[in-house]
Amino acid sequence: MYICLAKIPELIMAQSIGIPSGTRDFSPIEMARRNYIFSTIRSIFGQFGFQQIETPSMEYLSTLMGKYGDEGDKLLFKILNSGDAFSKLTAEDLQSTNAATKLTCEKGLRYDLTVPFARYVVQHQSEISFPFKRYQIQAVWRADRPQKGRYREFYQCDADIVGSTSLLNEAELIKMIDRVFSALNVRVCIKLNNRKILAGISEYIGYPQALTSITVAIDKIDKIGLEKVCQELEANGIDQEAIQKLQPILQLSGDNAQKLDQLETVLRSSEIGLLGIRELRQILQYQSALDIQSELELDLALARGLSYYTGAIIEVKAKDVQIGSISGGGRYDDLTGIFGLKNVSGVGISFGADRIYDVLLQLNAFPASTQTSTQLLFANFGDQEVQFILPIVNRLRAKGMSVEIYPDSAKMKKQFDYANRRQIPWMGIIGESEMENNSVALKNMVTGEQKIYNIDQIETVLNP
Repeated sequence: MYICLAKIPELIMAQSIGIPSGTRDFSPIEMARRNYIFSTIRSIFGQFGFQQIETPSMEYLSTLMGKYGDEGDKLLFKILNSGDAFSKLTAEDLQSTNAATKLTCEKGLRYDLTVPFARYVVQHQSEISFPFKRYQIQAVWRADRPQKGRYREFYQCDADIVGSTSLLNEAELIKMIDRVFSALNVRVCIKLNNRKILAGISEYIGYPQALTSITVAIDKIDKIGLEKVCQELEANGIDQEAIQKLQPILQLSGDNAQKLDQLETVLRSSEIGLLGIRELRQILQYQSALDIQSELELDLALARGLSYYTGAIIEVKAKDVQIGSISGGGRYDDLTGIFGLKNVSGVGISFGADRIYDVLLQLNAFPASTQTSTQLLFANFGDQEVQFILPIVNRLRAKGMSVEIYPDSAKMKKQFDYANRRQIPWMGIIGESEMENNSVALKNMVTGEQKIYNIDQIETVLNP
């Protein structure tokens, strides 16, 4: 099928202009900034031995349904049987249940990267070397109500280790978080907890069966405060005596080691609670050898999807910007069990690329190199000059430089305005006298300074 370019404006005007709510276009500068985040994360994933995989945008609904709870199932984008399914429906079909049968959704857009990863591990288990360290940076889709900071299409950056129960994996992931945010120049607090500790606390206050409702409530302390958390616990059937026993635990003070010492005394009769404390002590011991630069805080109110995690829980908050979690994860004991491959423990983290973007934007922390992809723009005075400049452009590009030549012989003001709008830092000017002397006038578009150099000096001037 061919479309005449001249007809494109008419085709555009013939339909409504816009994109679906909850989705976004990204401008060149936004893409440069996003790629800066992705390339930073990807590079550090590689340094820690993680291997990249990708999975399809769509999965069978049988793979996705029932893995995210009732609410999650409602947010899945389902795909109707494709192509000409509608055209094959007869008038009789439309009056019966045959229409629903023929248009049945059997596929859906992936909701996250974790369930497709579990499916991948089971499907390719004979090809995988365990422990398997994988990362994915791909888009996911959720039929959620769009609002500020929440989109229907967004990217996740996940790293997981499956097939190993070693706590060294948790320590490595925490160090990887530290490295990523140090590279991005973002100060963060890495919060830690353990699901076993939360289970021990529930036992201690006499409500082991209410673990989920207790932790869902205490996870809100930062948002609503301790008083309202206690009110929510009471509304959920937790008596005042239990709430009084819980409050001092949530208010433990001191450094991480001191908190664990106090907690060990409180939970001395809880076997699962003591196991969680031992696990956190081991992780923190590894951290002392890994030289973590970020703040590391034991937060006993941290729950993060309690039903999903079985051990360590990790959440990352930016210290200089008011925003939600920008990274998080934890240990899960049976990732692949949902697909029949039992007892494959895993631990993983996910970086929120969109929130990290917002943090860097507010901190004005994007490097200048993300503002433009072009270092040097040559002015165009006509075909004779272009013929002289093209070999120079070719040679500079071969050396890895990003160089353009303005395509039209236009007024210099127009060419300078173009360079300024593109935030190109240098203009190269070669006219008749410069060709005779094998020279170039380089204009610094930031300072306005202009000097004559030999053509062989261009690379040195631009990359001192």
